[in-house]
Amino acid sequence: MLRSLLVLVFFVASWFFMIKAAFAQDPQYSQYYAAPLFLNPAMAGGELTGRVGFNYRNQWPSIDAQFTTFSAYYDTYLPEYNSGIGVHVMQDTEGAAKLRSTTISALYSYELKLADNVYFRPGFQASYIRREIGFYESLVFANNINSVDPFGNLINWPGDIPGLGDPVSMLSLSVGGLFFTENAWAGLSAHHVNQPNQSFIDGISPLPMKLSFHAGYRFSLGEGSMRSDFTHMRRQRYFTPTVNYKRQGPFEQLDLGAYFYVEPIVFGLWYRGLPYRPVENQSNRDAIVMMVGVNLLSGLNIGYSFDYTVSQLGIQSGGAHELSLSWTLPNNYQGKPSRRDTILPCPKF
Repeated sequence: MLRSLLVLVFFVASWFFMIKAAFAQDPQYSQYYAAPLFLNPAMAGGELTGRVGFNYRNQWPSIDAQFTTFSAYYDTYLPEYNSGIGVHVMQDTEGAAKLRSTTISALYSYELKLADNVYFRPGFQASYIRREIGFYESLVFANNINSVDPFGNLINWPGDIPGLGDPVSMLSLSVGGLFFTENAWAGLSAHHVNQPNQSFIDGISPLPMKLSFHAGYRFSLGEGSMRSDFTHMRRQRYFTPTVNYKRQGPFEQLDLGAYFYVEPIVFGLWYRGLPYRPVENQSNRDAIVMMVGVNLLSGLNIGYSFDYTVSQLGIQSGGAHELSLSWTLPNNYQGKPSRRDTILPCPKF
Protein backbone atom coordinates (compact mmCIF):
# COMPACT_ATOMS: atom_id res chain seq x y z
CA MET A 1 0.00 0.00 0.00
CA LEU A 2 2.77 2.46 0.96
CA ARG A 3 4.69 1.60 -2.22
CA SER A 4 1.59 2.29 -4.31
CA LEU A 5 1.04 5.66 -2.66
CA LEU A 6 4.69 6.65 -3.22
CA VAL A 7 4.37 5.80 -6.91
CA LEU A 8 1.22 7.92 -7.14
CA VAL A 9 2.82 10.92 -5.39
CA PHE A 10 5.95 10.69 -7.54
CA PHE A 11 3.91 10.52 -10.74
CA VAL A 12 1.71 13.53 -9.92
CA ALA A 13 4.72 15.59 -8.81
CA SER A 14 6.54 14.74 -12.02
CA TRP A 15 3.57 15.81 -14.11
CA PHE A 16 3.33 19.23 -12.43
CA PHE A 17 7.07 19.71 -12.89
CA MET A 18 6.62 19.12 -16.62
CA ILE A 19 3.95 21.83 -16.71
CA LYS A 20 6.60 24.32 -15.57
CA ALA A 21 8.96 23.22 -18.35
CA ALA A 22 6.41 23.14 -21.17
CA PHE A 23 6.41 25.74 -23.97
CA ALA A 24 1.99 22.57 -34.42
CA GLN A 25 -0.87 21.38 -32.24
CA ASP A 26 -1.76 17.71 -32.15
CA PRO A 27 -5.08 16.60 -33.66
CA GLN A 28 -8.07 16.59 -31.33
CA TYR A 29 -11.19 14.47 -30.94
CA SER A 30 -14.48 15.77 -29.60
CA GLN A 31 -15.34 12.23 -28.51
CA TYR A 32 -12.15 12.02 -26.50
CA TYR A 33 -13.26 9.00 -24.45
CA ALA A 34 -13.96 7.16 -27.70
CA ALA A 35 -10.24 7.57 -28.47
CA PRO A 36 -8.86 6.32 -25.12
CA LEU A 37 -5.33 5.45 -26.25
CA PHE A 38 -4.97 8.88 -27.87
CA LEU A 39 -6.17 10.60 -24.71
CA ASN A 40 -4.00 8.85 -22.13
CA PRO A 41 -1.62 5.85 -22.37
CA ALA A 42 -2.80 4.78 -18.90
CA MET A 43 -6.09 3.73 -20.49
CA ALA A 44 -4.47 0.86 -22.38
CA GLY A 45 -6.21 -2.33 -21.25
CA GLY A 46 -8.79 -0.36 -19.25
CA GLU A 47 -11.66 -2.64 -20.28
CA LEU A 48 -9.89 -5.71 -18.78
CA THR A 49 -10.32 -7.50 -22.11
CA GLY A 50 -9.52 -6.97 -25.77
CA ARG A 51 -10.84 -3.89 -27.54
CA VAL A 52 -10.58 -2.62 -31.11
CA GLY A 53 -11.66 0.83 -32.26
CA PHE A 54 -11.70 3.38 -35.08
CA ASN A 55 -12.11 7.16 -35.10
CA TYR A 56 -12.65 9.57 -37.99
CA ARG A 57 -12.86 13.37 -37.82
CA ASN A 58 -13.45 15.89 -40.61
CA GLN A 59 -13.10 19.48 -39.39
CA TRP A 60 -14.15 22.56 -41.41
CA PRO A 61 -15.10 20.59 -44.56
CA SER A 62 -16.53 23.70 -46.29
CA ILE A 63 -13.19 25.51 -46.56
CA ASP A 64 -9.83 24.63 -48.11
CA ALA A 65 -8.12 24.57 -44.71
CA GLN A 66 -9.96 21.48 -43.50
CA PHE A 67 -8.43 18.95 -41.12
CA THR A 68 -9.05 15.21 -41.44
CA THR A 69 -7.94 12.62 -38.92
CA PHE A 70 -8.28 8.83 -38.93
CA SER A 71 -7.05 6.46 -36.24
CA ALA A 72 -7.33 2.80 -35.31
CA TYR A 73 -6.30 1.03 -32.14
CA TYR A 74 -6.23 -2.28 -30.32
CA ASP A 75 -5.57 -2.91 -26.65
CA THR A 76 -5.97 -5.72 -24.16
CA TYR A 77 -5.32 -6.57 -20.53
CA LEU A 78 -2.86 -9.13 -19.13
CA PRO A 79 -4.25 -10.03 -15.66
CA GLU A 80 -1.27 -12.17 -14.69
CA TYR A 81 0.93 -9.06 -14.99
CA ASN A 82 -1.63 -6.43 -13.93
CA SER A 83 -0.74 -4.77 -17.23
CA GLY A 84 -2.44 -3.31 -20.26
CA ILE A 85 -0.83 -3.14 -23.70
CA GLY A 86 -1.98 -1.50 -26.91
CA VAL A 87 -1.10 -0.21 -30.35
CA HIS A 88 -2.44 2.99 -31.92
CA VAL A 89 -2.13 4.16 -35.54
CA MET A 90 -3.19 7.61 -36.72
CA GLN A 91 -2.99 9.67 -39.90
CA ASP A 92 -3.76 13.38 -39.91
CA THR A 93 -3.90 15.89 -42.79
CA GLU A 94 -3.78 19.54 -41.78
CA GLY A 95 -5.07 22.56 -43.65
CA ALA A 96 -4.38 23.92 -47.12
CA ALA A 97 -0.70 23.03 -46.78
CA LYS A 98 -1.68 19.34 -46.64
CA LEU A 99 0.76 18.64 -43.84
CA ARG A 100 0.47 14.87 -43.39
CA SER A 101 1.40 13.12 -40.18
CA THR A 102 1.46 9.36 -39.63
CA THR A 103 1.90 8.10 -36.08
CA ILE A 104 2.42 4.53 -34.88
CA SER A 105 2.39 4.08 -31.10
CA ALA A 106 3.01 1.26 -28.64
CA LEU A 107 1.48 1.66 -25.17
CA TYR A 108 1.87 0.02 -21.77
CA SER A 109 0.03 0.54 -18.48
CA TYR A 110 0.28 -1.01 -15.03
CA GLU A 111 -2.54 -1.21 -12.52
CA LEU A 112 -2.07 -0.54 -8.80
CA LYS A 113 -4.77 -1.17 -6.20
CA LEU A 114 -4.54 1.58 -3.57
CA ALA A 115 -7.55 0.55 -1.46
CA ASP A 116 -10.90 -1.18 -1.85
CA ASN A 117 -12.37 0.04 -5.15
CA VAL A 118 -9.57 2.60 -5.56
CA TYR A 119 -7.02 2.16 -8.35
CA PHE A 120 -4.17 4.01 -10.02
CA ARG A 121 -2.75 3.23 -13.47
CA PRO A 122 0.51 4.76 -14.76
CA GLY A 123 1.01 4.48 -18.51
CA PHE A 124 3.81 4.91 -21.02
CA GLN A 125 3.87 5.42 -24.77
CA ALA A 126 6.52 5.41 -27.49
CA SER A 127 5.54 6.77 -30.92
CA TYR A 128 7.14 6.90 -34.34
CA ILE A 129 5.96 10.02 -36.20
CA ARG A 130 6.51 10.73 -39.89
CA ARG A 131 5.54 14.13 -41.31
CA GLU A 132 5.56 15.37 -44.89
CA ILE A 133 4.36 18.43 -46.78
CA GLY A 134 1.71 17.35 -49.28
CA PHE A 135 1.88 20.42 -51.52
CA TYR A 136 5.67 20.66 -51.84
CA GLU A 137 5.77 19.19 -55.34
CA SER A 138 3.80 22.27 -56.56
CA LEU A 139 6.13 24.90 -55.07
CA VAL A 140 8.14 27.13 -57.40
CA PHE A 141 10.84 29.45 -56.07
CA ALA A 142 12.17 32.58 -57.80
CA ASN A 143 15.56 30.99 -58.47
CA ASN A 144 13.80 28.08 -60.22
CA ILE A 145 12.71 30.37 -63.07
CA ASN A 146 14.95 30.70 -66.13
CA SER A 147 15.40 34.45 -66.77
CA VAL A 148 16.09 33.79 -70.47
CA ASP A 149 12.99 31.63 -70.94
CA PRO A 150 10.66 32.30 -67.99
CA PHE A 151 7.95 30.05 -69.45
CA GLY A 152 10.34 27.22 -70.18
CA ASN A 153 11.57 24.39 -68.01
CA LEU A 154 12.36 25.16 -64.39
CA ILE A 155 15.94 25.04 -63.21
CA ASN A 156 17.13 23.40 -60.00
CA TRP A 157 13.52 22.32 -59.43
CA PRO A 158 12.03 21.61 -56.88
CA GLY A 159 14.25 24.14 -55.16
CA ASP A 160 17.85 24.31 -54.07
CA ILE A 161 17.37 24.23 -50.28
CA PRO A 162 18.97 20.94 -49.18
CA GLY A 163 16.48 18.63 -47.57
CA LEU A 164 13.47 20.89 -48.09
CA GLY A 165 10.39 18.78 -48.74
CA ASP A 166 11.90 15.56 -47.42
CA PRO A 167 9.74 13.74 -44.85
CA VAL A 168 10.68 14.16 -41.21
CA SER A 169 10.75 11.20 -38.82
CA MET A 170 10.91 11.44 -35.06
CA LEU A 171 10.49 9.45 -31.86
CA SER A 172 8.05 10.82 -29.29
CA LEU A 173 7.79 9.65 -25.68
CA SER A 174 4.66 10.16 -23.58
CA VAL A 175 3.43 9.31 -20.07
CA GLY A 176 0.08 9.31 -18.34
CA GLY A 177 -1.69 8.41 -15.15
CA LEU A 178 -5.27 7.54 -14.26
CA PHE A 179 -6.85 7.46 -10.80
CA PHE A 180 -10.34 5.98 -10.50
CA THR A 181 -12.95 4.64 -8.14
CA GLU A 182 -16.34 3.07 -8.79
CA ASN A 183 -17.87 6.34 -10.03
CA ALA A 184 -15.07 8.92 -10.30
CA TRP A 185 -11.88 9.28 -12.29
CA ALA A 186 -9.11 11.81 -12.89
CA GLY A 187 -6.31 11.47 -15.42
CA LEU A 188 -3.13 13.32 -16.36
CA SER A 189 -1.12 12.87 -19.54
CA ALA A 190 1.98 14.48 -21.04
CA HIS A 191 2.69 13.77 -24.71
CA HIS A 192 5.99 14.49 -26.49
CA VAL A 193 7.91 14.89 -23.21
CA ASN A 194 11.19 14.71 -25.16
CA GLN A 195 9.97 17.43 -27.59
CA PRO A 196 11.47 15.90 -30.76
CA ASN A 197 12.70 18.12 -33.60
CA GLN A 198 10.05 18.48 -36.33
CA SER A 199 11.87 20.93 -38.62
CA PHE A 200 11.76 20.26 -42.39
CA ILE A 201 15.03 22.15 -42.95
CA ASP A 202 18.33 22.28 -41.10
CA GLY A 203 17.35 23.80 -37.79
CA ILE A 204 15.58 23.14 -34.53
CA SER A 205 11.79 23.26 -34.19
CA PRO A 206 10.74 21.23 -31.13
CA LEU A 207 7.32 19.60 -31.15
CA PRO A 208 5.70 21.23 -28.08
CA MET A 209 4.69 19.05 -25.19
CA LYS A 210 0.94 18.47 -24.92
CA LEU A 211 -0.47 18.38 -21.41
CA SER A 212 -3.95 17.15 -20.57
CA PHE A 213 -6.11 16.82 -17.48
CA HIS A 214 -9.39 14.93 -17.72
CA ALA A 215 -11.86 13.98 -15.02
CA GLY A 216 -15.49 13.14 -14.41
CA TYR A 217 -18.04 11.67 -12.08
CA ARG A 218 -20.83 9.21 -12.86
CA PHE A 219 -24.14 9.86 -11.09
CA SER A 220 -26.55 6.95 -11.10
CA LEU A 221 -30.14 7.89 -11.93
CA GLY A 222 -31.43 4.52 -10.90
CA GLU A 223 -32.77 1.81 -13.13
CA GLY A 224 -35.75 2.00 -15.44
CA SER A 225 -37.77 -0.80 -16.97
CA MET A 226 -36.64 -2.04 -20.37
CA ARG A 227 -39.07 -4.92 -20.82
CA SER A 228 -42.23 -5.78 -18.94
CA ASP A 229 -42.22 -9.50 -19.73
CA PHE A 230 -40.97 -12.33 -17.53
CA THR A 231 -37.30 -11.36 -18.09
CA HIS A 232 -37.74 -8.20 -16.00
CA MET A 233 -34.77 -6.57 -17.75
CA ARG A 234 -33.73 -3.22 -16.29
CA ARG A 235 -32.32 -0.18 -18.09
CA GLN A 236 -29.22 1.53 -16.63
CA ARG A 237 -29.31 5.34 -16.45
CA TYR A 238 -26.41 7.68 -15.70
CA PHE A 239 -25.58 11.37 -15.80
CA THR A 240 -21.84 11.97 -16.20
CA PRO A 241 -20.31 15.47 -16.19
CA THR A 242 -16.75 15.56 -17.57
CA VAL A 243 -13.92 18.01 -18.10
CA ASN A 244 -10.91 17.82 -20.42
CA TYR A 245 -8.22 20.53 -20.30
CA LYS A 246 -5.48 20.64 -22.95
CA ARG A 247 -2.37 22.78 -23.30
CA GLN A 248 0.22 22.67 -26.08
CA GLY A 249 2.63 25.54 -26.63
CA PRO A 250 0.63 28.80 -26.43
CA PHE A 251 -2.68 27.03 -27.08
CA GLU A 252 -5.12 26.10 -24.32
CA GLN A 253 -8.58 24.58 -24.52
CA LEU A 254 -11.19 23.29 -22.13
CA ASP A 255 -13.94 20.78 -22.95
CA LEU A 256 -16.74 21.05 -20.41
CA GLY A 257 -19.98 19.11 -20.64
CA ALA A 258 -21.82 15.92 -19.76
CA TYR A 259 -23.10 12.57 -21.01
CA PHE A 260 -26.59 11.26 -20.37
CA TYR A 261 -26.90 7.48 -20.70
CA VAL A 262 -30.21 5.67 -20.99
CA GLU A 263 -29.28 2.12 -21.93
CA PRO A 264 -28.43 1.56 -24.73
CA ILE A 265 -28.50 5.21 -25.96
CA VAL A 266 -26.04 7.91 -24.89
CA PHE A 267 -26.30 11.66 -25.51
CA GLY A 268 -23.53 14.19 -25.03
CA LEU A 269 -23.37 17.98 -24.98
CA TRP A 270 -20.37 20.14 -24.13
CA TYR A 271 -18.57 23.40 -24.87
CA ARG A 272 -14.99 23.78 -26.07
CA GLY A 273 -12.95 26.93 -25.54
CA LEU A 274 -11.42 29.30 -23.03
CA PRO A 275 -12.94 32.72 -23.82
CA TYR A 276 -11.04 34.48 -21.04
CA ARG A 277 -7.66 33.24 -22.37
CA PRO A 278 -7.23 34.65 -25.93
CA VAL A 279 -4.50 33.19 -28.15
CA GLU A 280 -2.44 35.77 -30.08
CA ASN A 281 -5.19 38.36 -29.51
CA GLN A 282 -7.81 36.00 -30.98
CA SER A 283 -10.88 34.93 -29.05
CA ASN A 284 -10.45 31.39 -27.71
CA ARG A 285 -13.95 30.15 -28.54
CA ASP A 286 -14.21 26.98 -30.56
CA ALA A 287 -17.41 24.94 -30.66
CA ILE A 288 -20.53 23.53 -29.08
CA VAL A 289 -20.42 19.75 -29.46
CA MET A 290 -23.52 17.55 -29.76
CA MET A 291 -23.19 13.78 -29.71
CA VAL A 292 -25.39 10.67 -29.89
CA GLY A 293 -24.38 7.04 -29.68
CA VAL A 294 -25.41 3.52 -28.84
CA ASN A 295 -23.84 0.80 -26.67
CA LEU A 296 -24.99 -2.64 -27.77
CA LEU A 297 -24.94 -5.78 -25.62
CA SER A 298 -22.62 -7.38 -28.18
CA GLY A 299 -19.90 -4.94 -27.11
CA LEU A 300 -20.27 -2.75 -30.19
CA ASN A 301 -20.25 1.02 -29.53
CA ILE A 302 -21.08 3.58 -32.21
CA GLY A 303 -20.99 7.35 -31.79
CA TYR A 304 -21.51 10.42 -33.96
CA SER A 305 -20.85 14.02 -32.98
CA PHE A 306 -21.11 17.42 -34.65
CA ASP A 307 -19.13 20.51 -33.67
CA TYR A 308 -21.13 23.72 -34.15
CA THR A 309 -18.35 26.25 -34.70
CA VAL A 310 -18.69 29.40 -32.57
CA SER A 311 -15.26 30.85 -33.37
CA GLN A 312 -14.74 33.66 -35.91
CA LEU A 313 -14.84 31.05 -38.69
CA GLY A 314 -18.53 30.53 -37.97
CA ILE A 315 -20.76 27.69 -39.05
CA GLN A 316 -19.88 28.56 -42.68
CA SER A 317 -16.78 26.45 -42.11
CA GLY A 318 -18.96 23.36 -41.97
CA GLY A 319 -18.22 22.65 -38.32
CA ALA A 320 -16.77 19.21 -37.69
CA HIS A 321 -18.15 15.70 -38.13
CA GLU A 322 -16.81 12.85 -36.06
CA LEU A 323 -17.55 9.14 -36.09
CA SER A 324 -16.35 6.55 -33.57
CA LEU A 325 -16.64 2.78 -33.62
CA SER A 326 -15.35 0.33 -31.04
CA TRP A 327 -15.91 -3.27 -30.13
CA THR A 328 -15.18 -4.74 -26.73
CA LEU A 329 -14.18 -8.35 -27.33
CA PRO A 330 -15.49 -11.25 -25.23
CA ASN A 331 -13.57 -11.72 -22.01
CA ASN A 332 -11.33 -14.79 -22.20
CA TYR A 333 -11.06 -14.82 -18.40
CA GLN A 334 -14.80 -14.91 -17.76
CA GLY A 335 -15.64 -17.28 -14.95
CA LYS A 336 -12.22 -16.93 -13.35
CA PRO A 337 -11.59 -14.89 -10.18
CA SER A 338 -11.17 -11.20 -11.05
CA ARG A 339 -8.51 -9.03 -9.46
CA ARG A 340 -10.69 -5.97 -9.91
CA ASP A 341 -14.40 -5.58 -9.17
CA THR A 342 -14.54 -1.88 -10.07
CA ILE A 343 -15.16 -1.12 -13.75
CA LEU A 344 -13.46 1.94 -15.17
CA PRO A 345 -16.33 4.48 -15.10
CA CYS A 346 -15.22 6.60 -18.11
CA PRO A 347 -17.93 6.85 -20.80
CA LYS A 348 -17.67 4.60 -23.84
CA PHE A 349 -17.77 7.77 -25.95
